[in-house]
Amino acid sequence: MSRVLIRGGCVLTLGRTNHPRADVLITDGVVDEVGMGLRARDAEVIDADGAIVMPGFVDAHRHAWETLFRNMGEPVTPDRFGSHYGPDDTYAGTLIGLLSALDAGVTSVVDWCDVGGPAHIEAAHRAHVDSGARTVLVSAPAPWSDGTRDFGTLASMGGGRLQVAGGIAGDDDWEGVRAAGLRIHAHAGTSPQDRGVIAGLGDRLGPDVTLIHCSHVDDADLDAISASRAAVVITPSSEMAGGMGSPPLQRFIDRGISPGLGVGTEVAAPTDMFAQMRAAISVQHATYFDLKLAGKAGLPRLLTTRQVIRWATADGARAAGLDGVGVLEPGMPADVIVLRADSPNIHPINDPIGAVVWGMDTSNVQWVLVGGEVVKREGALVGDVGRARAAAIEAQRRVAAAAGLVPVGGSR
Repeated sequence: MSRVLIRGGCVLTLGRTNHPRADVLITDGVVDEVGMGLRARDAEVIDADGAIVMPGFVDAHRHAWETLFRNMGEPVTPDRFGSHYGPDDTYAGTLIGLLSALDAGVTSVVDWCDVGGPAHIEAAHRAHVDSGARTVLVSAPAPWSDGTRDFGTLASMGGGRLQVAGGIAGDDDWEGVRAAGLRIHAHAGTSPQDRGVIAGLGDRLGPDVTLIHCSHVDDADLDAISASRAAVVITPSSEMAGGMGSPPLQRFIDRGISPGLGVGTEVAAPTDMFAQMRAAISVQHATYFDLKLAGKAGLPRLLTTRQVIRWATADGARAAGLDGVGVLEPGMPADVIVLRADSPNIHPINDPIGAVVWGMDTSNVQWVLVGGEVVKREGALVGDVGRARAAAIEAQRRVAAAAGLVPVGGSR
């Protein structure tokens, strides 16, 4: 029996009750108790005095293989780069991407893998397992592959902290994914020409479908999403930086749709959920004030920090099909982060949730546990990060050279 006791923090369960000060007892990877004065023999004790304890963030959509070209500022499309990736490159990019997520307090990641064929999916699978994160590996069609995917084989790759899912493009094999018992993820509403496409999916929509982006939707699309109980995920930073437009947050809220949040691609967007929460709440607040300045009546309510922090945790988990993740309550998986709350960037604290949403960044992430296992301890990731970094550098140089990318400095 393994036990961890997180003692004396401000505990945001994001469930029924938050606690100004409490302990969290974890037994065999599951939250056992939340309360004051908890004791456990032979438990590892984490001192959370002066810290905020909360569920780990859920990144509900990320292209981890693209991490090799993060912050480059121009599109890393599968057409341009993907055909130059070997399985080892896919492994390296995916692993460093998932480790950076853990470092930022993201304990669950949905990874859309649309690079190469079966060998690349197997390489991404190894990276998911090696990372220590809780993940969903989405096998999506790659434009230069032969297009065949064995969903039965894919389904057999799940287990432990890893789930698998099928990524759908257009009139792909929706029923084949469902027959294998997999959740369906689909990009939708990514351009103005896509308006009405979601409504046209008809009975293919359902609660086992996750629609990603939905930047360009009409009323019929929103009706179809709401009626089918399909999930929606937005990646606000990368959508706006990549030319997809501002996410139609107020229209989602008006229909009772609570989207999950994701990073998307790191090419021109940050890797953490603090940034995604701030982008989302800022877009909705800007919409509100634009309406107010225009003298419109019937103004919507401002999106609250309590709503948006759930988009980054429990609602993101629901959108990803990760049951029980995103809250800290007895019986739930112990995916926990401990955030330093005495740093100058957020001290003094007037409201803990407000501090997390508006003020914190990755420097506040001190401890990260996935399934009760410590993967970040006192500000440093556990494990051989140097090996992952070296593999990523080697892969980046190899793929960049093959793609004819001119590095900074002007020489190849």
